[in-house]
Amino acid sequence: MKFAKIIYAMLCKDFKAEFRRKEILSSMLFFSLLIVVIINVTLNINKDILFENFTGLMWIVFLFTGVLGINRSFINERINDSYLGINLAVGESSIILVSKAVSNLAFIGIVQTIVIPLFFILFSVKWPQNAFLFLLVNFLGTTGFVFLGTFLSVLTINTNSEILLPIVLFPLLLPLVLAVVQASNLILKGAPLQLWGHWLGLILVFDFLYTLVPILLFDFVVEV
Repeated sequence: MKFAKIIYAMLCKDFKAEFRRKEILSSMLFFSLLIVVIINVTLNINKDILFENFTGLMWIVFLFTGVLGINRSFINERINDSYLGINLAVGESSIILVSKAVSNLAFIGIVQTIVIPLFFILFSVKWPQNAFLFLLVNFLGTTGFVFLGTFLSVLTINTNSEILLPIVLFPLLLPLVLAVVQASNLILKGAPLQLWGHWLGLILVFDFLYTLVPILLFDFVVEV
């Protein structure tokens, strides 16, 4: 119960700060919409090839947009060593990681709520018959992406190089993204669970690893 209350308080802090500054969410929305429009305008391929690569193109937008927001996750906490005060108040660093990951997940979720329907409209692709499974698979992939990205942002924040996070993150994230894209593509085609169930299993395995390992290692990383 205490764990949930602390996470809720941290989330309220992050959302209030974001609504005052309007930096992270607005930049993510603008950047994602810009990429979607550029892809739509510049790509000149037939519908069959587009359909086969639809979810892959969508995840390109998610990855670059997500990194843009995750890169700034702990910037405010690093200013004037305010992270130390928060850590003393909370009592456990892993709670800070979870709350930051959840706030990042919420920001990216807002972007996805706009980008996914826009993708279907601009590229004239019909919604899958089982839209719930399609959205669920993408949510699970986003969860693993966000937790791993939030964890690695702590390692790269003191380098003052925003390009370092995607360089470290993307190779580790490749198996998860591949599984999400393959599963989403098969669901989009209306394939039965037997054809994409193994991809779903792989997504769940990587989600487990990308959430548990960061939580276990976060205290050590912060001390270092």
